Amino acid sequence: MSKPITELTSNRPVFEEHDPEEELTTLNLGPTHPATHGVFQNVLQIDGERIISGVSTIGYIHRAFEKIAEHRPFYQITPLTDRLNYCSAPINNMGWHMTVEKLLEIEIPKRVQYMRVIVMELARIADHIICNGILGVDTGAFSGFLYLMQEREFIYEIFEEICGARLTTNIGRIGGFERDFNEIAFTKIDEFLKRFPAVLSEFQELFTRNRIFIERTSNVAAVTPEQALNYSWSGPILRATGVDYDVRAMAPYCSYEEFEFDIPVGTNGDVYDRFMVRNEEMTQSMRIIEQAIEKIKGEPAGVFHADVPEFYLPPKEQVYTNMEALIYHFKIVMGEWETPKSEVYHAVEGANGELGFYLIHDGGRTPYRLHFRRPSFINYQMFAPMSSGMLISDAIINMSSLNVIAGELDA
Repeated sequence: MSKPITELTSNRPVFEEHDPEEELTTLNLGPTHPATHGVFQNVLQIDGERIISGVSTIGYIHRAFEKIAEHRPFYQITPLTDRLNYCSAPINNMGWHMTVEKLLEIEIPKRVQYMRVIVMELARIADHIICNGILGVDTGAFSGFLYLMQEREFIYEIFEEICGARLTTNIGRIGGFERDFNEIAFTKIDEFLKRFPAVLSEFQELFTRNRIFIERTSNVAAVTPEQALNYSWSGPILRATGVDYDVRAMAPYCSYEEFEFDIPVGTNGDVYDRFMVRNEEMTQSMRIIEQAIEKIKGEPAGVFHADVPEFYLPPKEQVYTNMEALIYHFKIVMGEWETPKSEVYHAVEGANGELGFYLIHDGGRTPYRLHFRRPSFINYQMFAPMSSGMLISDAIINMSSLNVIAGELDA
């Protein structure tokens, strides 16, 4: 078991409790290694199984999303956001749409906001399922991963009913959704809410009553609130340290201020706390979805987008028969729509933390400058410094608990 992190005074600290006369070994952990869960590298100096120092390198999956986006009209940027954190792509899609709506000052109907809340919370659950399931696998417990993967598949089936896609969903439009939720989608959501609590409870008991898992994760890679804030951590790993920062509560969007939910926090900031915080967040997400379903029942049926024809793509059948729809369709697709010169930032609570979009627009067809605040990139900065002094086995588990997604790390 590694020692708790007591001091992080440099970006490349050296574990001092080793014999300086001892010859060190250089180990490349990644860029293609099953334990890294993505294409990125850590160059480690090790003494036996002990990591003395390390350096993280990225760039192996760099796809220049931001620069590509600066050469595309707003609608064509949505598929790029799918490929940031592909485990919870709908959150990325809607975060981008909300950024553009903020730029265009579009008011979204309440029913649409509640529909977005449902989709984003389902995506959060799907993401946490992957993270906690993989964490179990990395400690040698494979069964839990299999239990939860069935539920993630069921969430994907719901996405399929809503938009026709499962992983890279490209879900929604600027102004709302392409179409309303059908009855099958609502039925599947209800079924998920009924079946998932029991599965989650079984999953949690599988680990929290397992001595091996507890000893492999407790007091491993413990981080203090001060250290986490100094590195601008956000999301579940920040909350595991005891800081109750959540964008949904601090800067509500999609009417989150109307929902009752708790923000789970940890006490030690270690791997075990990160696991437990994500588990509880899944419970809270279900609670939010249940409230959203009830709120939708109180709104006018059939409303699934804002009434902004100059920005919202018209139905295809109207494009073929209606001249005005054809004109709007052409102007929107070609980016020839009137947009204000402005500068906006909008953030949502992604599965890994604060996911932000900083957009500078000069009134042209494409963004003048677009920057994504990717939580994995921010959170990963601390991995190499905090690995100093750890055993390699602990560093692997620590990486799992950070839930670093290569597409979001290295955009």
